[in-house]
Amino acid sequence: MRAMIAIAIAMLLGSASAPVAAQNAAQGKEKSAADPSPSHASSNQGAASQPTSVAGPSYVIGADDVLLVSVWKEPDLTITLPVRPDGNISMPLLNDVPAAGFSPTQLAVSITEKLKRYVADPRVTVIVTQINSQKVYVTGEVLHTGAIQLLPNMTVLQALADAGFTQFANTKGIYVLREENARQQKIPVNYKRLVKGQAIDQNIILKPGDTIVVP
Repeated sequence: MRAMIAIAIAMLLGSASAPVAAQNAAQGKEKSAADPSPSHASSNQGAASQPTSVAGPSYVIGADDVLLVSVWKEPDLTITLPVRPDGNISMPLLNDVPAAGFSPTQLAVSITEKLKRYVADPRVTVIVTQINSQKVYVTGEVLHTGAIQLLPNMTVLQALADAGFTQFANTKGIYVLREENARQQKIPVNYKRLVKGQAIDQNIILKPGDTIVVP
């Protein structure tokens, strides 16, 4: 009799625990769906961390720019590095490689040709991750002297708005110093006339290396 009672109790407990086990399994599936595995999460993070170029294909690389040189299936040759003041970059196997004055595509072709001595069928991509070479300078009676990052099609009026004036600024005597063909030009800028909509031709588009002087 006791044996039969024990069997009945065991069967009763087993049937009662089945729904609980099913419920626990369902909760486990929901948790798994809500919390992706570490490998899946790291894969997403890796995809999200891929750098993108901050420059167009026709951009001309300059000193202080930062480049990502990627060689397909060659992790030891894939490197992020700055362009030195002399215009070169330093790469494994190749040592100094001229970079300033090239577009990213042109530089990729140049590196590809040089790597053919060491790598079979090299596939090179060059990405500009930081633009630091495109600068103009403001000096004189301004609130913020020094270098200003040159944005596409930035005008002298926009640069002056960024720099601000001191109370002693002679806004009629502003000029831009520009070096072209080894000669320095002095381009006058009458700020008062510009802000009145006059002398619009003096609101020139700035070039890298221009210096705005506010007497």
